[in-house]
Amino acid sequence: MAKGYWISRLDVHDGDGYKPYLQGAEPAIAAFGGRFLVRGGEPEVLEGTARSRNVVVEFKDYETALACFHSPEYQAAYTHRAASSEGEHLVIEGYTGDQPAAGTISGPAQGPGTGYWVMRIDVHDMETYKSYVAADALAIAKYEGWFVVRGGRHEGVHGEARSRNVLVAFKDYDTALACYHSPEYQAALAFRSKAAVAEVIAIGGV
Repeated sequence: MAKGYWISRLDVHDGDGYKPYLQGAEPAIAAFGGRFLVRGGEPEVLEGTARSRNVVVEFKDYETALACFHSPEYQAAYTHRAASSEGEHLVIEGYTGDQPAAGTISGPAQGPGTGYWVMRIDVHDMETYKSYVAADALAIAKYEGWFVVRGGRHEGVHGEARSRNVLVAFKDYDTALACYHSPEYQAALAFRSKAAVAEVIAIGGV
């Protein structure tokens, strides 16, 4: 069964006002079995613009991720976030399809030190984008990345959502950066740059 995720990015403009959100959100997320994969940390902006704070939470499935967000407990906390920050919050289904690195690793890197790509994409030329998808698999396989989110059902529960969202896990932050800057991925990026607009960050996990 595919897991569910929150991918959230925000800029906090009232630090004191944001604290009640943290105090209320943590127990609400824990009650639904949520697990933080990314929680703050300094992002490396690879494309486009980025928010100053980025969060990824994993749930057992998409329905649980939605239920947690819409629960009274979380919504009570979320009013403080909405008042003290601006940004986007996406609930999305995890990816269970083919993995380029399946021949060398059996699953995504996890735990402290994991590195991630967080990608928000709008595609305007699907035929050219297909060439990107084929080419980027070479880089992902070489650097043993794992698609955690790759398209899938999603709901933009707050702010503007892009139509395609991707989360890739690597064994560490340095590997995430090395993969992006590799000749293999840059060759793939040449296709995506023609076919889509995107925001991409590399960030370390909690």
